[in-house]
This record gives sequence, structure tokens and C-alpha cells, in this order.
Amino acid sequence: MAINEENAPVEEEFWLFGYGSLIWKPPPHFDRRIPGWVTGYVRRFWQVRTYHRGTPTAPGRVVTLISRSYWSTLSDPHPSPPDDKVWGVAYRIEPAHVASVKEYLDIREINGYTIHYTPFHPASELHPGETKKEGPIKTLVYIGTPENDQFVGPQDPQELAEHIYRSRGPSGLNRDYLWGLERSLDELSPESGDEHVRDLAERVRGVAAREEGKGEGEREVVGRDVRREEHEGHHAFGRRESVDEVEETEKTGV
Repeated sequence: MAINEENAPVEEEFWLFGYGSLIWKPPPHFDRRIPGWVTGYVRRFWQVRTYHRGTPTAPGRVVTLISRSYWSTLSDPHPSPPDDKVWGVAYRIEPAHVASVKEYLDIREINGYTIHYTPFHPASELHPGETKKEGPIKTLVYIGTPENDQFVGPQDPQELAEHIYRSRGPSGLNRDYLWGLERSLDELSPESGDEHVRDLAERVRGVAAREEGKGEGEREVVGRDVRREEHEGHHAFGRRESVDEVEETEKTGV
């Protein structure tokens, strides 16, 4: 796990930014949850996942953050986000549990993610049970950078949707991760939706509708493929007592 110490926070409070599954599957031992955004990044389903939502032989796809300056040099089939905000959630971890939560996250964020720090801007309007804090807040975030071998870069959106539809791992279907992220982002704020996520979610719903319309014989072939992938990935994941303990986040994310 590489660590980018530049701009590392020196204050006693420890805050974590989640932009993927951490939005709806929070870390343990947090005492504050605040929706908001970071700037200078673009969220994309460009990170391979051989655990949780995929297998070593059939990797799934999860989100990572890409610096906007690097992203602008790429040929991305999806258009530029309308603004510079990437929405997510910041969690404050109880001081007595910071070390154990960091250890938990290092396990959860294996497979290509590294530690960075970035300013987080709290939303002005909160839901019941959420607490307001003036920002920005220095937050830790796990990012799959372009230098890691799990980063795949720009992909054709329809091919990516087909891949996500087919992929699954011990934590479940890859498409459930995508749909969970879409739903969780929409619930944060009227302006927190992500067009990249929304477009992929719609495409995968279209693939699902098409597959559900196939004949029984075709569905059985698909089912055999899925079961084979599950079997191939079984032993690699058997080392963990609980899949939930290592469910990816995006993370601080994926």
C-alpha cells in the first residue's frame, strides 16, 4: 500500500472520504457522516477488481478517481463532467479506533489502491442524522492511480456495461455495485448525481432486459459461465472469514 504523504493532515481528527461503496457501506467506528465533494478529480469505472466484485480469471470493474488534469489528456467516450465536483461522503473516525480502521481499510482497499489526502467540502444542506462542519476538511482517500496495473483507462461505454453485467465475485454481482453507487449518489443531494455512473447504470439495465428476454437454453449457458467463474475464484477468497470485512470501498473510496 503506497502512501502519498504530501499534504498529510497533522490535526488529531481523522477523516475518510468515500466516493464508491463507502457511501452506502461505511467503515466501522465513525461518529460523523457528512455528504459533500472534492475537486480536481473525475470518477470513472476504470479500475479492475479481482476481489469482491470479480475474480482473478474474470475481473470486475469499480470506480477510481483520476486527476482532472490527467483525464483531460485522454480520449474518453464519456463527456466532461459539468463541474469540478466529485460527490461522496466524509466520515470522522473515533480517535480510539483510528489504527484499527486504517488496518481494516488497507485490507478492504487492496488490489491497486494507494493512500492520498485531499480537501473535502461539506454540503450546505444535510439529511436528518447528518452533522454540519465548516470546510474544507483534510480527508484520506484511496485512489487507483494510472500507474497501477489494475488501471485500464478509457473504454467503450457499451462494452464496459456488458462487462459489468457479466462480472461477479464473492461480494456479489458487479452490476449491483454500479446500481448501488448510482442510488447512493442520487440520495446525497439534488446535484450529486454522476453522469458517467448514471449512463453506465442505464446501459446495464438495458443489457439485463435483453438477457432476461433470452430463451432458457441461452440463460443456462450464461449461468454455467457465472458458476464456473465463482468456482475458479473460490479458493482465492476462502482466506477471509467474512466477505463483508473486506468489501471494497472505492472507496475512499472504489
